[in-house]
Amino acid sequence: MVDRLVPDELWVLFQRVVPEAPSRPQGGGRRRHGDREVLAAIVFVATSGCTWQELPTASFGPSGATAHRRFSEWSKARVWAKLHRLVLDELGARGELDWSRCAIDSVNMRALKKGDLTGPNPVDRGKFGSKIHLITERTGLPLYVGISGANLHDSQALAPLVRGIPPIRSRRGRRRRKPAKLHADKGYDYAHLRRWLRGRGIKHRIARRGIESSQRLGRHRWTIERTMAWLAGCRRLHRRYERKADYFLAFASIACTLICYRRLTK
Repeated sequence: MVDRLVPDELWVLFQRVVPEAPSRPQGGGRRRHGDREVLAAIVFVATSGCTWQELPTASFGPSGATAHRRFSEWSKARVWAKLHRLVLDELGARGELDWSRCAIDSVNMRALKKGDLTGPNPVDRGKFGSKIHLITERTGLPLYVGISGANLHDSQALAPLVRGIPPIRSRRGRRRRKPAKLHADKGYDYAHLRRWLRGRGIKHRIARRGIESSQRLGRHRWTIERTMAWLAGCRRLHRRYERKADYFLAFASIACTLICYRRLTK
């Protein structure tokens, strides 16, 4: 189970970003569970959607409480964002990232326990929820992910998402972090966003409200819709159970990392 959820290639990458285990100068205490077993337990929780209490200890070794504690430590150290970026670097170095056309979109998730970065969802009878905002390259690989309250308008997330793309390695030349062109739906149809993109040398293709149909834009935007479906494969993201926004963002980053890693191993 551990080897299947955390293959050797993923484990090698994870070792480059995980912080060292804290030492106990006084000695004693219980033996610390291995990071690989704990990582496998966290991936199992993310993909299966089970609670920490339901984690099958016999299959992994660490208990649900231990896995959650390590998950909290690694989330505070931004391990998941670093791992996602490391996988993107490997893809970029192999020429697997296509920067010619990127797409941006969001998806709503109901927040069962409310918490940080939640808000009333205008399309779900005002029930509290969160949004996952995503920007992908041409083939649908996620470059950056962010979260917000469900009441945040999509247009307000465009600039933070574009600025949030990390500098990623290329097969030749310098690192890259800016797409050549950005596709978006009518939720981003604002003149100031077009000016902002032009000012950064990014071409835009944003559907205009009341003028053009979304079907033509869908010829290029279907890839991000498919990526949103891939995110749904991480069952922990079907609903937001975490009160802390950092934990919910961590699961979204884990899902993005797994999507990119699958491309890396093809």
